[in-house]
Amino acid sequence: MTSIDQGPAAARRGTDFAELCRVVKQHGLLNRRHGSYAAKFAVNGALLAAGWTAFFVLGSSWWQLATAVFLAVVHTQLAFIGHDAGHKQIFTSRRGNDVVGHLHAALVGMSYGWWIGKHNRHHANPNHEDEDPDIQISVLAFTGEQAAAKRGVVRWMAGHQAVLFFPLLTLEGLSLHVAGVKAVLRREVKAVRLEGALLAAHVAGYLAAVFWVLPPLQAVVFIAVHQGLWGVYMGCSFAPNHKGMPTVSAGQRLDFLRKQVLTSRNVRGGRFVDFVLGGLNYQIEHHLFPNMPRANLRQAQPLVQQFCVSNGIPYSQTSAFGSYRQVLSHLHAVGAPLRRPKGQRSSP
Repeated sequence: MTSIDQGPAAARRGTDFAELCRVVKQHGLLNRRHGSYAAKFAVNGALLAAGWTAFFVLGSSWWQLATAVFLAVVHTQLAFIGHDAGHKQIFTSRRGNDVVGHLHAALVGMSYGWWIGKHNRHHANPNHEDEDPDIQISVLAFTGEQAAAKRGVVRWMAGHQAVLFFPLLTLEGLSLHVAGVKAVLRREVKAVRLEGALLAAHVAGYLAAVFWVLPPLQAVVFIAVHQGLWGVYMGCSFAPNHKGMPTVSAGQRLDFLRKQVLTSRNVRGGRFVDFVLGGLNYQIEHHLFPNMPRANLRQAQPLVQQFCVSNGIPYSQTSAFGSYRQVLSHLHAVGAPLRRPKGQRSSP
């Protein structure tokens, strides 16, 4: 991941994005897609009901691990809806989106308010070394400066972060739960009572159901598989979008269009990839138009790509496997100085 070379084109402010907005609006791509989201609600609701029905019907059985895998997928799809609601993609009113967002966050055990605050900071400053919370992860290093600052066990982990990346994602679900609870206890969210009640209801209901149906050992393994795979799926959906792309350092100034495009990566694929990644595979379009309904991103992609090509703005797009290869290659390269014997290390 390298710092962005602004170049002479980056000095152009505002006019490029205004022109792109005009093109997108002409195609009606910012219009709400209520029918599309109604279908998603129905499908996700049916899948969630089917998963928990199967759980109660199966009872005490190691086949419940298959149920855990299925529910991990469903919970990620529910989290995608919460993401869309947070960006006001579903309804024009904030209230309607917040109702959907709080409900879906409660179903998966997250704090909606905490996540919105964190995610909005990311959107405002993607891949900014000091201001993007998504590249401020204690056990990982995304720049040479971050790697050099690591100490102790964390330094060793950062040195081997490419190998540890996917295993660490199994803890992502737990991290999301804990961060949400901490935010509520610290009163860092607006709707403290609502979010506290929703999180408490989720934890109590989830644990009561699992330990009521399953004996202790099976219950613990079920939770580990369900939460671990949910974390992996969530991490694998968000990691390809920016990791390994250029960073923005303190003092660099970019117009909105270039800041969003140059730090983002799209993942090519058909409608199956759209479903699996919840539309996040159109990361460039999503960052340029966060409130664009998910169903419109596919149509916006060729318009945005052509606009970037016409204006000499690099537009990054690769396959799903290619994106993970780039992410892991970058993590391996950043961690390289930390793997060398102490006497052979040089400043990054």
